[in-house]
Amino acid sequence: MTRQQLFDQIKAKESFLCVGLDTDIKKIPKHLLSSEDPIFEFNKQIIDATHQYAVAYKPNTAFYEAEGAKGWESLQKTLDYIPKGIFTIADAKRADIGNTSSMYARAFFENMNFDSVTVAPYMGSDSVKPFLEFNRKWVIILAATSNPGGLDFQDVIVSVDGEKLYERVIRKSAEWGNANNTMYVVGATRPEALIGIRTMIPDHFLLIPGVGAQGGDLQAVCKYGLNKQCGLLINSSRGIIYSDSSENFARAAGEAAHKIQLEMAEILQGL
Repeated sequence: MTRQQLFDQIKAKESFLCVGLDTDIKKIPKHLLSSEDPIFEFNKQIIDATHQYAVAYKPNTAFYEAEGAKGWESLQKTLDYIPKGIFTIADAKRADIGNTSSMYARAFFENMNFDSVTVAPYMGSDSVKPFLEFNRKWVIILAATSNPGGLDFQDVIVSVDGEKLYERVIRKSAEWGNANNTMYVVGATRPEALIGIRTMIPDHFLLIPGVGAQGGDLQAVCKYGLNKQCGLLINSSRGIIYSDSSENFARAAGEAAHKIQLEMAEILQGL
């Protein structure tokens, strides 16, 4: 998917919502457990209820890998079921060097046909560049995450002028790709970081987790993070997909997604 296609979808739906499909077999409604593929059945109903409000879906691969081969089958069926034109993110946080990164890229881009994959940049350029060799695919680089432990390393000062490690990661990795094939993960619980980040990468899209269950504030994120093409994908996982644990779970998820979309529509009017 191209940058313009993503922006066109944002305008058409008046939304920049990404629904995280972190589907835990232990948390889905009990009545689904008797179906042939409970994880896919849950995802299918969530997608049916939310696709008119979402511009992206982000399955976290850990929840599927934990189920072995059957989980990978559920993931592929989920990916195939997502309507065409909606941006897909493999939240896999992969990275290694040389041929290993190339194999990871082939797995998610060629074999499974995701639009994008999240990548950990700790091993440097040779762990990220293999992902950038695929046309119309995106690399989403971890930068300033929303988890408390992220502060263990990400905010460490790495230069005499006060540059933090996550800022070094962004500044350096921005040289490897461009705003048409690279995004960054910035946690919603750290909206103040967006001020400096937007100075470094004014045109890039940012994937923002942490709105909803983790307490991130949508208005604060948008105040500092929006650019002329929106430039944000706001992810909500638990706050949408686990809105209800009864047989009405899908309807509740749709209502939760719609509520966020309405707020986003108001924000986008200012662009």
